[in-house]
Amino acid sequence: MKLYNTLTRKVEEFKPQDPNRVKIYTCGPTVYSFAHVGNFTAYIYWDLLIRTLRLNGWKEDRVLNITDVGHLASDADDGEDKIEKGAKREGKTVWEIAELYMNDYLSHFRELGLIEPTQICRATDYIKEDITLIDQLDAKGFVYETSDGLYYDTAKFPTYANFARLDLGHLKAGARVDFNTEKRNVSDFALWKWIHEGENHAMRWDYRGRAGYPGWHIECATIIHECLGEPIDIHCGGIDHIPVHHTNEIAELEGAYGKQMSRFWLHNNFITVDGKKISKSLGNVYTFADLKENGYSHLDYKMWVLQGHFQSERNFSFDSLNAAHQRLVRYRNFAALRWQGEGDDLADTQQLILESLNNNLNSAEALAELDQVTANIIPSKKFIQFLDDCFGLQLVDSTPDISAEMKQKIAERDAAKNAKNYAEADRLRGELLDNGIILLDKVNGANWQYKD
Repeated sequence: MKLYNTLTRKVEEFKPQDPNRVKIYTCGPTVYSFAHVGNFTAYIYWDLLIRTLRLNGWKEDRVLNITDVGHLASDADDGEDKIEKGAKREGKTVWEIAELYMNDYLSHFRELGLIEPTQICRATDYIKEDITLIDQLDAKGFVYETSDGLYYDTAKFPTYANFARLDLGHLKAGARVDFNTEKRNVSDFALWKWIHEGENHAMRWDYRGRAGYPGWHIECATIIHECLGEPIDIHCGGIDHIPVHHTNEIAELEGAYGKQMSRFWLHNNFITVDGKKISKSLGNVYTFADLKENGYSHLDYKMWVLQGHFQSERNFSFDSLNAAHQRLVRYRNFAALRWQGEGDDLADTQQLILESLNNNLNSAEALAELDQVTANIIPSKKFIQFLDDCFGLQLVDSTPDISAEMKQKIAERDAAKNAKNYAEADRLRGELLDNGIILLDKVNGANWQYKD
């Protein structure tokens, strides 16, 4: 199995440290509003990763974090807390907001048929451990205090720029964030933020005799250390996290414990709408409710995502979603054939699909291999289960066998047609159609498929 490793900027052979436990961490959502479809692109690809690991005989120990303590509006250490902002918007407490949107997120996770992580960790359950990690960094000289919090001194971590290939000199000249004059270096970041008198910040914890809350980056480092231990095998996330969030995670964990944080890093690209970044201000944000209103399901969207590569930027449109829907319908009709004749295990096709997935999760190529056999071959039940193991498109569950009564009507219709009793044949065809079954006449009878 080969994967593109952001750490080395190369496609490399992947083998886990322990074949019985592939340690994986995937950055989870900040739960402050309803998720849009683009938010789930990453999780569909990481589900493909898990499925491919399993196909190779490996077992995963996967952790997903839930950021239920709101980080700030950007990677900068200023601005409005996202969850506080959501609470003000909806007239709810921050705890209610976090619970509401976490449950919404997990419901879509299940509707997409994604394999659930081994552990789902809420950031608010690890505050004590955050503090322990900060104390460890402080003991090693990485921490200094400003008027608004405790900061990581990136100059003390010599390899800070390596992961993202950062030009720190350029950062000093232009800065990736608004520069805080109390920071020693423009790349320094908050580990813990103080809450000053008069500030209304609902989520707060006591540390060093003062009220405050953790910085965003510390939560992921803490959860990785506590739940998986270093080094992990694979860390997954979006490409936007490379220069700041993931860079800072590395600095925190490797600075504190002196061990490599992760052997492989996988980063997904993002989707655009009309060639533009998804943004509420542009009016190009679509939720799964929007897709449903237009006649499309979660699995239609999953099909659309899998048609592209996780490293490629793609443009979403309802035309392209419709094409994905039609492809999924074709696969379901193909899966229904397993009830209608002697099925083929298609061992060669299975091998080609697995080779494509093992080639840096090339799902587009794997689906193209599947397309080669859907036109004129009856698959076995084993092959359809293999496809579900690969892609999680729920072909087994969505294509049950028809009832004995419907099979009898098909036989009666075939007999009527052979007897040239076309009126009766048409009547039976119509009755089958009313029951959601379409007949396709063949030389030796008719195959059936589901009405879309």
